[in-house]
Amino acid sequence: MAPGGVVSVLLAGVLALGVSGCAATTPGAAPGAALDVSPAPFAIDQDFADPDVLLVDDTYYAYATNSLVANVQYATSSDLDSWEVADTDVFPELPEWADTRKTWAPDVSDRGDGTFLLYFTAADKASGKQCIGVATAPAATGPFVGDPSPLICPIDQGGAIDASSFVDLDGSRWVLWKNDGNCCALDTWLQITPLSADGLTVTGDTTKLIKQTQGWEGDVVEAPVLVRGPDDRYVLFYSANSYADESYAMGFATASTIVGPYVSDPRPLLSTDSTNERYLGPGGQDLVFAPGAGGAGTPSRIVLHSWDPAYVYRGLSVLDLDWIDGRPSVRLPG
Repeated sequence: MAPGGVVSVLLAGVLALGVSGCAATTPGAAPGAALDVSPAPFAIDQDFADPDVLLVDDTYYAYATNSLVANVQYATSSDLDSWEVADTDVFPELPEWADTRKTWAPDVSDRGDGTFLLYFTAADKASGKQCIGVATAPAATGPFVGDPSPLICPIDQGGAIDASSFVDLDGSRWVLWKNDGNCCALDTWLQITPLSADGLTVTGDTTKLIKQTQGWEGDVVEAPVLVRGPDDRYVLFYSANSYADESYAMGFATASTIVGPYVSDPRPLLSTDSTNERYLGPGGQDLVFAPGAGGAGTPSRIVLHSWDPAYVYRGLSVLDLDWIDGRPSVRLPG
C-alpha cells in the first residue's frame, strides 16, 4: 500500500462525498452502516473507486478517483492479480476551470500516435456543477495536461460525470457519459457523443441511450462502459442505485447500433445479493482483456469497486467475465 493509500483508507469514510466517489445520491448521503459479513478479498485493498484499466504492452494500468494526495491515483500489474499502487499523481495540475480534490472516474486510453487521453470528471468553479474534461500525456503514467475548458458541461442537465471512451471498428471515436441529474431532481441519462479523431473535440449531436427504468436501479444510472459483444452487438455496462450502500449494482443493455435503441436486462448483472454479500455495492466497472489475450476478441475480465464491511473505503476486484449467447455473465471465484 502506497503512503497516500494509508491516508485515504483512514479518512475515506469521512470524506466519501467530498473527495472520493461519484455523486450517485443526493448531497449529504452517507455510506451504509457496517455489516457483519465476510467479503471476498480485494486485489487493491484500499480506497480505489471508479476503476479504469488500460493494457499497454504487458502492463496493466488501473486509474481511480482522487485520493487525498492525488487528483488521479494509479496502480500497475502484470497479471491483474497483484497490484502496486503508485505514490505519484498522473494528473498533478488541474486546468483552471476545475476545483481541486474533486477529480472522479478517470478514463485513460491510448490514442495510438504516442499520446494518451484522459477523460475526467471535475467540479466546475464557475457553475459548481460536475463537468467532463480531457487531458493528454506522452505516457500512461502522465503527466497529463488538461485542456483549458471542459469538454462536456451541460449545466441545465445537472452537469456531467463518468466519461468513458470508445473507438468503434470503423475508427470512429466516442465518449459516453451520464448527466448528473440526481443532483437536481432530474432524470439521469447515459449518453454518447461523437468526437474528433484526436479525441479532443465534440463533432456532432449527443444521443441519450438509457435512463433509470428498472426497480433495482433506484433513481440513478451511471458509469457507462461500451464494448462489442461476441455476436458484434453493442453491450452497454453500467452501475445503478446509491453508490453509498449495498443497493449499488451493475447492469447491462444491448443494441444493434451504437446509438441504440438499447434494451436493458431486467436483472442486475452483479449485486450484493447475487454475490451472497461477498461484494458490497459492486459497481464503477471497466472491462479488460485477460493476460495473453493480446487485445483480441471480447473482454473476459471485469474490474469493479465494492465496499469494505465497515463502509470506510471501496477496494478493487477483478472477476472473470463469460459470454453466453452474446450476454455477459460474471463468474465468481470459488
